[in-house]
Amino acid sequence: MPAPNREDTPGVIGREQNVAGTAGRVDAFGVNPMPEPELGFTPEPEDDPEDYLGHSLLEDVQALIDDGKTYAQAELNYQVTRAAYTADRAKGVAIFGAGAALVAFVAAIALAVGLIIALTPLITAWGATALVVGALLIVAWLMARRALDSLSDIQAAFSDKDSSTRTKP
Repeated sequence: MPAPNREDTPGVIGREQNVAGTAGRVDAFGVNPMPEPELGFTPEPEDDPEDYLGHSLLEDVQALIDDGKTYAQAELNYQVTRAAYTADRAKGVAIFGAGAALVAFVAAIALAVGLIIALTPLITAWGATALVVGALLIVAWLMARRALDSLSDIQAAFSDKDSSTRTKP
């Protein structure tokens, strides 16, 4: 069997061939290990050392300070905008939350009156009133305890003491 010719071997580039992006880049066997993609332009280095010849350290520090001031001003503007947006949204939360609480309160009154009317034939008017008021007071007491527990958790989060040693009541 005759030896293969270089031009017939796949992946082998002859010395006289010039493939785009591969001129002069062949290994010892004449194979181009990884051809470069054709970009259509020659990339320029980002920093030219000659651009820095006229700058002093003082100018660089001043530029850094100016950049820091610009960043601080942008951050301040961002936080002010965010606070204004939050305040606007908080107004909506307060208005609609108060409306929802008012409607829920009216519904609770209607429920209590309805329960008293429904229980009156079974346990008299005074007994129905006492039962409904007692049940509502128990629910109110349980909710108040839960609110106090949450309040104590908030206070513990802002206290200087180690909150891991504190026990719940």
